[in-house]
Amino acid sequence: MTEQLSLTVNGEPRRAAPGSVADLVRSLELDPAKVAVERNGDIVPKSLYAAVQLAQADRLEIVVAVGGG
Repeated sequence: MTEQLSLTVNGEPRRAAPGSVADLVRSLELDPAKVAVERNGDIVPKSLYAAVQLAQADRLEIVVAVGGG
């Protein structure tokens, strides 16, 4: 069984499988092109979502862009 990470996402505790920021965004069923991610106080560039690995106790803020008109 894969060990789960304990993360805080948008102020809420969450368990997630080890992986990248991109993996987390996909697991939340969000479109990576329409979100901004901050990890431990630092903005993660979209170009690095797949490269940045999550770690135990990471604090993430994920903001979804919403269009309207």
